[in-house]
Amino acid sequence: MNADERRFEVLRAIVADYVSNQEPVGSKALVERHNLGVSSATVRNDMAALEDDGYIAQPHTSAGRVPTDKGYRLFVDKLSEIKPLSQAERRAIRSFLDGAVDLDDVMRRSVRLLAQLTRQVAVIQVPTLSRAAVRHLEVLPITPSRLMLVLITDTGRVDQRIVELGDVISEEHTAQLRGVLNQAMAGQRLAEASAKVAELPDEVPPNLRDPMLRVATVLIETLVEHPEERLVLGGTANLTRSITDFPGSLRQVLEALEEQVVVLKLLAASRDPGRVLVRIGEENEAAEMRSTSVVSIGYGSRDNPLGGLGVVGPTRMDYPGTMAAVRAVANYVGEILTGR
Repeated sequence: MNADERRFEVLRAIVADYVSNQEPVGSKALVERHNLGVSSATVRNDMAALEDDGYIAQPHTSAGRVPTDKGYRLFVDKLSEIKPLSQAERRAIRSFLDGAVDLDDVMRRSVRLLAQLTRQVAVIQVPTLSRAAVRHLEVLPITPSRLMLVLITDTGRVDQRIVELGDVISEEHTAQLRGVLNQAMAGQRLAEASAKVAELPDEVPPNLRDPMLRVATVLIETLVEHPEERLVLGGTANLTRSITDFPGSLRQVLEALEEQVVVLKLLAASRDPGRVLVRIGEENEAAEMRSTSVVSIGYGSRDNPLGGLGVVGPTRMDYPGTMAAVRAVANYVGEILTGR
């Protein structure tokens, strides 16, 4: 191998040891632990070159070196492929997520699982109604003059509304309403569905016009709402296991996570379900997050991106393992929600 390739191998060994042991790495330890195939003097020279180029640094007066943000970036960029999880790990993920009963349960299970797999803070963006299409509308009589509307979207979201009709409606007319509404709305994006529903009171027979007007009014309010985007977080306590990775900044990181707006911005760029995005230290736009790394990806499909998910942790992170876990969980969440 040439000098650049050899120096990268030295950097990779430093990253591996530092992530594992949280101790600055010296040349003697590298020679003892890794089969680098060169002398201690060559390793020392390579470490000096890596330090001059800004890939490693010497903390305080320690004899060892630690990777810098630039060093971690080179390490991540040189990962030729993300090592897939084992069959057992994939089966465990699928089994755990398949047990979810609704969208909120999928979100909660996803962050709990991702936090356990990576031992970092896990975060997932809840799909909003504005991104969804109508899968089905159920119209259920509660009393002879009151209906319940249950709107089910292709993201697995379920939204319920009560309609006061002001007059009695028969089961036959309720069934007619259900049929007309589903014919107009099924498969439509919510904005298009709203426009179609607005036309229905003028298109139905006179005996259905009043109940359809009342139902349409409630439905349009539901369809055109744009709820504030929500996040579900899990594993925040994991950050406290590595306080030394956040000298003087752990409180800022925790406050930024509570704000959610900062994390939503981070996930906003992760809309591609096929690509894991890694932001390291100073690459994070928010000042509060510059002692962290964020590993994120979109979930859903390229044609129908539903949101982003990922983890937040210290820059001293198992990047290959974290990237594999983030991608695997995103794949399964996307399959569950788009297949419901």
